Amino acid sequence: MTNGHGRRRSFQVAALASAGVLALALSGCGTSGGDDESMTPGGEGFQPPDVPMQEELGDGEGEVNILAWPGYAEDGSNDPKVDWVTPFEKQTGCKANIKYFGTSDEAVSLMGTGDYDVVSASGDASLRLIAAGDVAPFNTELTPNYKDIAPFLKDGDWNSANEVMYGMPHGWGANLLMYNTDDVKPAPTSWSAVFDDASKYKSHVTAYDSPIYIADAALYLMKHQPDLGIENPYALDQDQLDAAVDLLKEQNASIGEYWSDYTKEVSAFKSGTSQIGTTWQVIQNIAEVDVPVKSILPEEGSTGWSDTWMVAAEAEHPNCAYLWSDYIASPEANAQVAEYFGEAPANLKACDETANKEHCDIYHAADEAYADKIRYWTTPIKECLDGRTDIECTDYAAWTTAWQEIKG
Repeated sequence: MTNGHGRRRSFQVAALASAGVLALALSGCGTSGGDDESMTPGGEGFQPPDVPMQEELGDGEGEVNILAWPGYAEDGSNDPKVDWVTPFEKQTGCKANIKYFGTSDEAVSLMGTGDYDVVSASGDASLRLIAAGDVAPFNTELTPNYKDIAPFLKDGDWNSANEVMYGMPHGWGANLLMYNTDDVKPAPTSWSAVFDDASKYKSHVTAYDSPIYIADAALYLMKHQPDLGIENPYALDQDQLDAAVDLLKEQNASIGEYWSDYTKEVSAFKSGTSQIGTTWQVIQNIAEVDVPVKSILPEEGSTGWSDTWMVAAEAEHPNCAYLWSDYIASPEANAQVAEYFGEAPANLKACDETANKEHCDIYHAADEAYADKIRYWTTPIKECLDGRTDIECTDYAAWTTAWQEIKG
């Protein structure tokens, strides 16, 4: 996942290994599960360019150029025991040429060069890639493992358009609220702890450092200021964006530090600099070894990420790109990535293959009710993703400008 989502995103993050886990960077975007009829899969109003879908799978071309978040395509270079790329190469005859990226903005830029066949795109990048015509509609009939992907990760606002998938879901997670149990009492149940009540922990509140974090404020406002009419935290008209910005400016007065690298947040909680703020499950797992922390998915729900492998529209090695997309979603490979990266695997059969048999329970991998509470990172675009056609929504560029204004 981040900062992400900047993780990711520019937001994104690149993290480093710790306790057997490893670096990552997340990202993503997405929107949510939920049964809101306005949240049509793929986003109403969004018309992707006419890019043909691959109709059949031919012989592999002998190599594939992979663009990945750190931790998603390990070939033993970082740890000889961590290698799911070599088995892929032996199985398919496709040599994997891997390049890592640090932010979603970087991924979007690199895909624009035409030098890469497949990319692990977070939700804050995927719609930009689709809109630019840099990735192609994805033929799920060519990838047998697609049928075992969790249903709630298919046909999302962040990875589809006009009910057509644009890639293979890979892994996902929620942005949680973490707090030090010695410093924060009573235990929080709402995001109000870091918004309307943030001043109680002045200079000890932390938040994700990325424009996509504006969606967290929008999600809070959906529940607490319904008169704003926000139906989708990634579909904000100017007035709605202004309200979210105002809330984040108020929060800024209580922020001790923002984070985008998860190791930085772990250190901040260990030192006491941070007492409460947004986090990922993997961060809590690492931090709780040294400090009394807990995390919750607040009553308003949360934002989160769901990453998707997307094939380039003009891939030089499309067959190997499809073979990689299917392989990385196989139970065995998906389990390895999920444990190494610290996220829920997209393939539910991966839960039978994890070394830690509690991994999927910890990350709620098969918990659809939990997943439905998450609004997965989705790239904000001018065409309102909530279906409104009588007004223009604010796009990612506007959010980036707003985020700079919020931080001052």
